[in-house]
Amino acid sequence: MTQRPTTLGALRASGYRSRSVKEELRENLLAKLRSGGPLFPGIVGYEDTVVPSLANAVLARHNFILLGLRGQAKSRILRQLVELLDPEVPALAGSEVNDDPLAPISRYGRLLVEEHGDDAPVEWVPRDRRYVEKLATPDVTVADLIGDVDPIRAARGGHLLSDELTIHFGLLPRANRGIFALNELPDLSGKVQVGLFNILQEGDIQIKGYPVRLPLDVMLVFSANPEDYTARGKIITPLKDRIGAEVLTHYPRSAEEGMEITRQEAWTRRDGGAVEIPPFIAEVVERIAFLARDDKRIDRRSGVSQRMPISVLETVVSNAERRALTATEPRVVPRVADVYAAVPAITGKMELEYEGELQGSQAIARDLIAAASREVFDRYWDADSLDEVVEYFDHGGVLQISDGASADACWQGLAAVPGLEASLRDAGMLQGDRALDVATAELVLEGLAAHRRISRADTGAYSRARPERPKGKGHGGGGFGGLGSDLFG
Repeated sequence: MTQRPTTLGALRASGYRSRSVKEELRENLLAKLRSGGPLFPGIVGYEDTVVPSLANAVLARHNFILLGLRGQAKSRILRQLVELLDPEVPALAGSEVNDDPLAPISRYGRLLVEEHGDDAPVEWVPRDRRYVEKLATPDVTVADLIGDVDPIRAARGGHLLSDELTIHFGLLPRANRGIFALNELPDLSGKVQVGLFNILQEGDIQIKGYPVRLPLDVMLVFSANPEDYTARGKIITPLKDRIGAEVLTHYPRSAEEGMEITRQEAWTRRDGGAVEIPPFIAEVVERIAFLARDDKRIDRRSGVSQRMPISVLETVVSNAERRALTATEPRVVPRVADVYAAVPAITGKMELEYEGELQGSQAIARDLIAAASREVFDRYWDADSLDEVVEYFDHGGVLQISDGASADACWQGLAAVPGLEASLRDAGMLQGDRALDVATAELVLEGLAAHRRISRADTGAYSRARPERPKGKGHGGGGFGGLGSDLFG
């Protein structure tokens, strides 16, 4: 392995060439494009929309902002920009601002080179130390981002307060020769935004009234909610004008894309036993988020994060895992009752409008589960073709399914419903696997309940359909959702 230069003279002798960070990002991106590898591994659904715009911004050496609602992988994308940096770059040892040994910008760096010449010590900074991220909040100050005078440092060194050596640098100068990411940009106060504007435009800063010329070499990247990134006072126009590109992110555009993201991100592998998630259960979980994003009772400006289906699926698996342990079953196989048990994972991810507040988050969550189950049910069955199942309940039949009952106990009750097992067989979904067949049969009952052909109580009991009642403005299924009971009958 080649020995890395540790002094300025050795670095010069090695033929090292300084590059700006934007040129470095551009050249490394071009190399990735030539190799044909993925630019942002693990980012699903953006291949033809967001990624090309991001690539164009980097190739054009622009500072850019990602505009999108919460849970659209904005922070994850910004953090992956680190992979476009060189593995290591040289910097003057001890420099707070990662001074380029060949062109130092700080007074400390210039004095170090003047004093030691070619013997000035050089250290190598890894790429992960060249990425600085900050969440913008209204209480963030200029000192936090840019720096402030340190009286203690001035006293110890015998410096005047106007001397640059007395400055305690903030996050932005410390990101010199790297990437500085600022999340939720509009939440910064106007004063701090002006400070960022000066860096972008002039490369100078003012600390406690003292002008400091500090031509930082930084790639500035931001994120924001589109609702906040407007001219209505939350973002100053001069700063907005200096950001080279606005890249719009979005939620998954199909349930399949969403399921792939959720499967990738959700923690579903458990130590207690094998986990087998029926595909239709994963689809029900994903469609809950899709329906919530279009529901008029839920605030669209806040969005419904992709974290919702991820959290829901993790909770669904956890409830099924708990059942498998108590019922001593060898596998963890989720079913619809487990989705209802995940209502707390849904309610915490929704911001409600006035109408939604009146109905309550739990009622809306159950409505969404019922509507999602109906959509998945409709892909396999026609509710009008299951008259034999419906007649059983119309004639007084009642079936109660608990989210804690074993697959064998559930199947005894399900198999007693005329036509139910045949409906699974006709759809090609009878597996001969007790746990999977219970999950499928429960989906049939849930679909019929969502179509109002039978009724589902909050206790998990299925019975004859209730009289029709007016629907709200949200999705259908009103009142059919509920948490499973602790009994099976």
